[in-house]
Amino acid sequence: MGAAALPILIFTGFWGVVGIVLPFIIPKGPDRGVQQLVLMMTAATCYLFWLCCYMAQMNPLVGPKLNQHTILIMAREWGNLIQ
Repeated sequence: MGAAALPILIFTGFWGVVGIVLPFIIPKGPDRGVQQLVLMMTAATCYLFWLCCYMAQMNPLVGPKLNQHTILIMAREWGNLIQ
């Protein structure tokens, strides 16, 4: 199982719009710079969090805990029994 290109493109585009396009749309005001920074930091951190969670599913560090009997049955059924 590998990474699908469509979810990566969709989420990259979404957070790119939030972090790059929306800060230019903020109306002028005394705290415009803070609002722009909040949008950029939110987009960056949310995108990185999503990307790490998405990538962690491709090679999980924790797998199912199976007893030896179940493993032997699976190996026999799948045809890769080691003698």
